[in-house]
Amino acid sequence: QAELGVNEHHQNEVVSYMRFARFKRGMCLKTVDSCFQDLKDSRLVEETFTVDEVIDMLDGLQSVVHSEVESELINTTYTNVLLLRQLFSQAEKWYLKLQTDVSDLENRELLDQVAEFEKSEYTSSNKKSTADPIKPKLAPLNEGGSELLNKTVAYLQEENDKLKTRLRTIETQATAALDEKSKLEKSLRDLQMIQGDQKNNTNQDITELENKVAALKSQFEKTLNDTTANQKFLEEDLVTTKHNLLKVQDQLSTAEKELEKKFQQTAAYRNMKEILTKKNEQIKDLRRRLSK
Repeated sequence: QAELGVNEHHQNEVVSYMRFARFKRGMCLKTVDSCFQDLKDSRLVEETFTVDEVIDMLDGLQSVVHSEVESELINTTYTNVLLLRQLFSQAEKWYLKLQTDVSDLENRELLDQVAEFEKSEYTSSNKKSTADPIKPKLAPLNEGGSELLNKTVAYLQEENDKLKTRLRTIETQATAALDEKSKLEKSLRDLQMIQGDQKNNTNQDITELENKVAALKSQFEKTLNDTTANQKFLEEDLVTTKHNLLKVQDQLSTAEKELEKKFQQTAAYRNMKEILTKKNEQIKDLRRRLSK
């Protein structure tokens, strides 16, 4: 580290800038001196002046000096901005972010240190000049911290390439996933349409089956009603037949008694009895038939 707390290369750059600033400062002082000399040569030609004339000359000198100093200060400010621009541009190429502390610009201790450095730099006749005849523009060194920066930048570029490759892979996977999602959504819609059609067909089949069941139920009820009516009719007919049978039996019994009375003592009785016996057999046979 050199006297200003920076390495030798940077100190040489500072010396170069201080020479430039010293030259500009000298030019400004010469301009101010020439303003006063012009006033002496152009206005101070008489031995006595009134107060108003002195005030007028001083006002004119003040205006000229003020204009020259202001112009030089503005130019110095712009020059410093251009210098900072060079430094910042160079730092940005190495992905650095420089910071400045404006409060240090008014630090008297640091200002005195710079003044001592300038004095020792330009008043010492034994010190060799470190300034080159033609200074290159601010270029980064390829050693020390710059080597570390180069490695860091190379590493960051490699990581950037890896991230780009990974991003492309993720984009490809995302595109494939979106395509698969679209296919699945289409398949789902088709399946829902098929299920809807099947549901409609199932509902139609169920409706037809329900109609058939209702028709069969109605037919069964009708048949049951008809069967019940026929059974009731047959039961009533059987009761009537039984009544008629009893009536016939009663009539036959009465007839037998009367015939017995009339033909009991005659030969014809026996014949009639035989006939009655046959009739009885017929009646029994008729009963068996009726029972069946």
